[in-house]
Amino acid sequence: MKNNPTSKTPQRSNGRSTENDVAAENVLRVARIERSVTTEHGLGDRIATLIAAFCGSMAFVWIHLVWFGGWVIYNVGPWVSQPPPDPFPFSFLTLVVSLEAIFLSSFILISQGRDARLADRRSELDLQINMLAEQESTKTLHLLRQVCEKLGIDLDEDADIDELERATRPETVLDLIERTIETPGGSRAS
Repeated sequence: MKNNPTSKTPQRSNGRSTENDVAAENVLRVARIERSVTTEHGLGDRIATLIAAFCGSMAFVWIHLVWFGGWVIYNVGPWVSQPPPDPFPFSFLTLVVSLEAIFLSSFILISQGRDARLADRRSELDLQINMLAEQESTKTLHLLRQVCEKLGIDLDEDADIDELERATRPETVLDLIERTIETPGGSRAS
C-alpha cells in the first residue's frame, strides 16, 4: 500500500498501516455511519430519544418515588384539617400517572422504532460485507487452485474444496435453513 497523503489511515514510516491503524480507521468509519443516521432524524425524534433515555434512568425512579410519596403524605397526613385536594384513592394522581404513561409509551416506541431502523441498517451492511467476503474467499480458492496447477502441485481431490470453490447463493442457503430448522408453525424442527 503506497503512502497516500489523502488517505485517512495513519501510516508508518515505511508506508504501511498497522493493524491498530486499520482497526482505528474502521471504528471511525462506523462512527461516521452512526452519526449520519442520528443526524437524519428530526427534532421530535431526538427529543423522544432523550426522554426515553431519561425514563430508563434511576434519577427518573427516584423523582417518582419522592413525587408519589410526597403526594400521598400531603393528602393523608394528620395535618390535613380540611378536605385534601386529592383524597384517597387519589383519583387525580391516577389521572396524571395514566397520562404520563401514555406519553412515555409513545416516546419509548418512537425511540425503539429509530433503534430498530438503525439495527436493520447495520444488519443490511453486515450481510453485504459478509457476502463480499464470501465472494472474495471463493475467488481466492479458485486462484490458489490455478496457482497449484500452474506449479504442478498435485491437489488431493477434496470434495470440500470443490464445494467451497463454488459461489454461494444466499437464496439456496436461506431455503436450506427454512427446510431444516424452521417448520411451517414457526417452531424448530427436531
